[in-house]
Formats: sequence, structure tokens, C-alpha cells
Amino acid sequence: MKNTYLLIDFFSILVPFLFSFHPKLKFYKSWPAFFPAVLITGLLFIGWDMYFTHLKIWGFNPAYLIGINVGNLPIEEVLFFLCIPYSCVFSYVCLNMLIKKNIPKTLESAISIALVASSVFMAVFFRNLSYTAFTFTALAILVFVARFVLQVNWLPGFYVSYLILLLPFLIVNGLLTGTGLQQPVVWYNPAQMLNIRILTIPVEDVFYGMDLILLNVIIYSWIGDKQRRHNELAKKMAPVINLG
Repeated sequence: MKNTYLLIDFFSILVPFLFSFHPKLKFYKSWPAFFPAVLITGLLFIGWDMYFTHLKIWGFNPAYLIGINVGNLPIEEVLFFLCIPYSCVFSYVCLNMLIKKNIPKTLESAISIALVASSVFMAVFFRNLSYTAFTFTALAILVFVARFVLQVNWLPGFYVSYLILLLPFLIVNGLLTGTGLQQPVVWYNPAQMLNIRILTIPVEDVFYGMDLILLNVIIYSWIGDKQRRHNELAKKMAPVINLG
């Protein structure tokens, strides 16, 4: 079916978008922080995607595409970098509201160190496998920057949220890689990855997804914090301005 990938994008974002206007969630108020984050992240990942598509590290099955391209990518793949981050960042925000107790800071620190160390090892040891090396290099950099450079306080919530989001991730990514379909929507060159799969999903996709969402959350949180500080300063300055 020609609109299969488009429908996967659409149904991935539909419920999060509708619930963005829920009076208790009001995620739409976060759009000024979210959309710059998704634009910056999307441009970087689309560049990565175009390069790997050019090298035939992965590609797309025209049987499931409507036939509109942006460069060498189908429009559905470009929309993927809006729909999936929107759904995941929305879910991350909601889960942080619902989960009152996160993992201890010491455990978060241990997880972060383990992720950086293991990602560096994977990137170096499998440096001849392009998808594996790129994915784990990006993860090592992003976790290191978030934890040790920016020293963000939201990583415990991010790790818990991403673990929970792995279930819908497996469903969506499973469809894209061929679970339940006669052929995959997205195919991969097994010579450029570990070729270890969860059902039909390359194991690298789990960490590629973490790269995508983590970069979105880093930028989203940074912009959101900056906007909140600006609003708080404006409130403090308002009486002074009025007196003047």
C-alpha cells in the first residue's frame, strides 16, 4: 500500500498532538521550545539520513511510499523526524508529570558513565560498520555533553521515560523494518551493521532512537529553561517598570 509509511507517521503523532491541548497537560505551550529543538535535530539527522541513503547503508521500499522526495529521501522519512520526536518528547513530559520518584542520582551517574564507556568501545571496535560506529559515536557524545558538560538534572527521568517508550518504539520500528508486512518499508545493508535484530529491528535502531530523542530533549530543555528564566526576570522587573 503506497501510503503505509505516511500512515505510520500520521498515527504516531495523532494521539500526542490531540492530547497536547488537554487542560492538565497543555503541551502546546511548550511549542516555542519544542519546534526549534525538532528543527535543529531534524536537520542534523536528515543530513545523516541522506548521506547513509547515498551510500546505500539503508534505503526505502517504493511499494510503501507516495512518491514525493526531498533530495534522496521520501517525504515520509522527513516527516518521521517531526512525528516521532513530537510523540516521544510529549510522552517524556507526561511521564515526568506522572512519575513522582525517579531513579537515584548515583544510579543515573552509573548508567551515564556505562553508556559513554560502552558506546566508545562499540564505536571503536566496530569502526568498520558505518551504522554501528556512527550511532554509538553520537550516543557517547550526547550523553557525555548532557551529563558532564551541561550537567542537566533531568537524565534520571529521561532514562526511565526512554525505557518505557521502547514498547511503542518496537511497534513503530517493527512495522518500518517489516514486522507484519510482506517486505520492510526501510531496508538495511547487513554489511554495515552488527546484523543483530529484535524481531526485524536492527539493534542499532534502539540506540539511534536514543540519539534522536536525547538531542531533542537537550535542546528543548535548554530553550525551555532559558524562556522560563526570561519570564521570571520579566515578572520581577514588572513592578520596577510600572513604578518608573
